[in-house]
Amino acid sequence: MSDSPIPILSTWVEVPKNSDFSIYNLPFGVFKNKKLSPRIGIAIGDKIVDLSVLDQEGFFANMFLPEGIFIKDSLNELIALGKVQTKKIRERVQSLLLADNGELRDHSARGKVMVTRKEAEMLLPVKIGDYTDFYSSIEHATNVGKMFRDPENALLPNWKHIPVGYHGRASSIVVSGTPIHRPKGQFKDPDMDVPAFGPSRRLDFELELAFITGKQTKLGDSIATEEAEEYIFGFVLFNDWSARDIQAWEYVPLGPFLGKSFGSSISAWVVTIEALEPFKLAGPVQEPEVLPYLKSEKNHSFDINLEVLIQPEGKKPSKICTSNFRHMYWNVAQQLAHHTSNGCNINVGDMMASGTISGPTTDSFGSMLELSWKGTQPVKLEDGEERRFIEDGDTVIMKGFAEKEGIRVGFGEVTGQILPVK
Repeated sequence: MSDSPIPILSTWVEVPKNSDFSIYNLPFGVFKNKKLSPRIGIAIGDKIVDLSVLDQEGFFANMFLPEGIFIKDSLNELIALGKVQTKKIRERVQSLLLADNGELRDHSARGKVMVTRKEAEMLLPVKIGDYTDFYSSIEHATNVGKMFRDPENALLPNWKHIPVGYHGRASSIVVSGTPIHRPKGQFKDPDMDVPAFGPSRRLDFELELAFITGKQTKLGDSIATEEAEEYIFGFVLFNDWSARDIQAWEYVPLGPFLGKSFGSSISAWVVTIEALEPFKLAGPVQEPEVLPYLKSEKNHSFDINLEVLIQPEGKKPSKICTSNFRHMYWNVAQQLAHHTSNGCNINVGDMMASGTISGPTTDSFGSMLELSWKGTQPVKLEDGEERRFIEDGDTVIMKGFAEKEGIRVGFGEVTGQILPVK
């Protein structure tokens, strides 16, 4: 973990204890309400700082920002200004919120600037041009290999040499709270002579984090691991919904398709990579040694606590797993370096998901496929119900936060309810 001490900050904003949105976090998001059109804000506690009002009132004077940059329905144009500008904006907001700074606290526009979060509707934070899903947890890949292939040779020969991934569908990524209809598709069980078509019977979640790229490259260019973080704006929680029966039948020979593309859910607030800097640490030892273009002297892993809850309709949620982003075998710098190693260009707002984040213990597995071991070991909920996979009416809730020295930086949550097939 980063050894540099975190400076102690206090704010004049009333922030509930254990809030994910502390003065140390200040994530970016896009919101609207009954009175306000879509615009960009920064979260602190139970409030949203309306950046457009701050701008109108002159709080960003001398920063030479484009007119109306905060009256947008996505973060893309703001992110495209570059890290120098977005860091200045975040740091300026942080300074305005400090306890000993009265500029905003005592300003007549304070009431317009500070919007109540529960009265706001959160929108998809970025317009996602391209989406890539990696497969970077050695525990998850090993578990899947044991279930579907040879338990003695669970990992395929390439797995420890390259960050495996695939290019997915971006149009069906939705913001937290958006319901997802159960998908339908082809499936073929081992005891079936021919495939059938119908609603998925093995609907699953995948616990993931995703990063959003903040800088574009030209076709033919590659990004080195040491410079990768300059291209990463921030992170969101990511639920990669998966229809396991559809996926199992279709994925040979080309990989995931309809078993994944029906929907993925992301959290609404983008936590900047700068806010996560204090929570960096070394990743797992990689053996055999990786090729030179995947090596890095810096730490690119993060100590982020993660958990998943299932809430049957009309009932209380039950926590079913607890994991941590630190378990990932392949880190974000390696993922981005490998992604661009062939000259593939990236754009502002591209999204790259980690793949399922599973830990070494059975209660840290990041999918129902693993928790129920392919449906053979039902997972018990608090009220006595059991789940092998996700049922209609169930809401899946994912949470994530980093904590050190009593300082918390979190993502809020990503939720999604499964509705019956259309």
